[in-house]
Amino acid sequence: MAQLSLFDDRSTNAPLASRLRPETLADYVGQKHLLDKGKILRQLIDKDQISSMIFWGPPGVGKTTLARIIAGRTKASFVEFSAVNSGIKEIKEVMEQAEQNRFMGLKTLLFADEIHRFNKAQQDAFLPYVEKGSIILIGATTENPSFEINSALLSRCKVFVLKALDETDLTELLTHALTSPKGFGMTEIAIEETHLRAIARFANGDARTALNTLEMAVLNGEIDGSGTIHVNNEVLAQCMNRRSLLYDKNGEEHYNLISALHKSMRNSDPDAAVYWLCRMLDGGEEPLYIARRLVRFASEDIGIADSQALQVAVAAYQACHFLGMPECDVHLTHAVVYLSMAPKSNALYVACENAKKDIRELPAEPVPLQICNAPTALMEELDYGKGYIYAHDTEEKLSKMKCLPENLADKRYYLPTREGNEKAVKEQLEKILAWKRS
Repeated sequence: MAQLSLFDDRSTNAPLASRLRPETLADYVGQKHLLDKGKILRQLIDKDQISSMIFWGPPGVGKTTLARIIAGRTKASFVEFSAVNSGIKEIKEVMEQAEQNRFMGLKTLLFADEIHRFNKAQQDAFLPYVEKGSIILIGATTENPSFEINSALLSRCKVFVLKALDETDLTELLTHALTSPKGFGMTEIAIEETHLRAIARFANGDARTALNTLEMAVLNGEIDGSGTIHVNNEVLAQCMNRRSLLYDKNGEEHYNLISALHKSMRNSDPDAAVYWLCRMLDGGEEPLYIARRLVRFASEDIGIADSQALQVAVAAYQACHFLGMPECDVHLTHAVVYLSMAPKSNALYVACENAKKDIRELPAEPVPLQICNAPTALMEELDYGKGYIYAHDTEEKLSKMKCLPENLADKRYYLPTREGNEKAVKEQLEKILAWKRS
């Protein structure tokens, strides 16, 4: 446990991420869904109506920084706790000081980093002081607070979900690091924009990782006669422990590679698909990004021709999440080969796109009354639910009741193919439609 000043000295010897820690919302990068003008958290901060809250999000997205900014805006005494070195005794000492501050009209903002690591007794020690308003508790956690924080404490805190920073956010942050006097603004550094984007992708939403990687690259760059530091591909690759996926200015190579993987699988070419997969992994592509594309492919290009494909793709995503690189490469290979060899059908994709097109271009049709619920007597009088046929009550387990709006009554969206398991689905659907027409 340590009580920190918001204006603690950040010397040039401090890590880059520490030197660049923003002190105002204007300098804060990311979390626009919470901090843009008009958003709930921004309004609470601007109106100085902060109450106890939990920040839930992955590492390096600015949970601690945001807590410190809030403390500065609310003019509160800022106290930071760590579950590692703060026991019940230390918590009670700080709570007593906070209680004295409250009688003097001073706020105490207590920041509990990794609050999920506090045991039940430690969390319970916060509770009475949160209830009395002696402290404003801000907890930060990378774990689901529903499972890791006592329900009594959680019920008194508002949970805000912080998202991983996207590539644009991280590239903006890295560019700022190169120009800010607190960063490398006083040093001439030659680094291409493609290098910055490669670092941003490598960081996978973590600002701290992005800044640490940039700092390592600069410190290991080559210095020419004029004192300019040059960051080249070799240096950057060493800093990221892998060959860098250095895309061009438009990110073309990134999209070329994912396109090559996708089209190789669609063309049932497992050798090409595995090659492009490994090219992406070798270049530093985030495995979860590849796994997400495989999940999409499983329904877009295979669908009901082999519904097992979606299960394989989702399982590969989970395996990547559990293990990460380098172990998860074989799971991605498993999925890529399976998807490549599976029968192909884009019938689900076509059905979805055609339905969306009609929704965009045609008037919004009312739900047919026969498939509306009638929870009130008035709705029954207005014929809600009139004519509804419960399919399970029929011998055929079917009815000729219309479920599409009248103007779309004969519209067909799903047109199954004869590929794989979808052949049986097509035959079954044709029998159903023939029975309904009879």
